[in-house]
Amino acid sequence: MAVLKRMSRKSILALPSGHYWATPHAPFALDGPNGHDEVFPGAECISDGKWVTFYKDGEEVWACNAVYAAAHFDFAPVPIHRSPTDN
Repeated sequence: MAVLKRMSRKSILALPSGHYWATPHAPFALDGPNGHDEVFPGAECISDGKWVTFYKDGEEVWACNAVYAAAHFDFAPVPIHRSPTDN
C-alpha cells in the first residue's frame, strides 16, 4: 500500500509596513493584465502590512494585498525622511 506524503508549500509572509522601492519579478507567460505593467520597471510603494499601494511620479498606479505583493515583487526599503541632496 502506498503512503501519501503531504506536500509542503512555502509560506509567504505579507510585506511589513513601510515605504519601499518595488521591482516586479520577471513576467510569467500565462500572466494576464495584473497591474505589474503599471509598476514596471519599478515604483515606490507603501505597505500597511495588509495592503500595498504603488506610486509613480506621486500618482497611485496600482494596489494589491501585501501577501500578493511579497510573492510577486522584490522590495528595497526607502527612507521616509530623505533630503533632496541624498543620493
